[in-house]
Amino acid sequence: MEQLRIRTLAGLFLVAGVLSWAGARLWDSVGTLPRVPLAAPIVLAVIAAVLLATALSLRARLRAQRERRPGAKGVEPMMAARAVVFGQASALVAALVSGMYGGVGAFLLEYLDVPPRRDQAIYAGLSVLAGIAVIAAAFFLERVCRLPEDEDEHGGTAAAA
Repeated sequence: MEQLRIRTLAGLFLVAGVLSWAGARLWDSVGTLPRVPLAAPIVLAVIAAVLLATALSLRARLRAQRERRPGAKGVEPMMAARAVVFGQASALVAALVSGMYGGVGAFLLEYLDVPPRRDQAIYAGLSVLAGIAVIAAAFFLERVCRLPEDEDEHGGTAAAA
């Protein structure tokens, strides 16, 4: 499997941010800008929590398996691979969504004196922070599932233990 690249995620974030900032300016000049949902940062935070819980669980199971503890439950390679793919997909989506809300939030910074727009800017900022948490949890999950012999010249990861 290919490893997540921070450069790719940052590029997605920036492109989505610029496009959504321009779209927000255009949309606001034509009509009413759609609201940033309160659920956006909550959903992203839940995804980050699920990724982190998965990573911590797999790390504990892999450590117990390495130390040959009696009754240690191993990690099946396909389960680890699915977890890594889930983490990578979540990180890509979080980069896009965070960029989108970051662009809208940047547009809303001009209107912080208007209470409803200030609330929307806060929700957008919290969404960006929660998206960053998803990306960090995905990197941690990928690191947990990396095999020791994966330190090859290709930089790829194998999601098995």
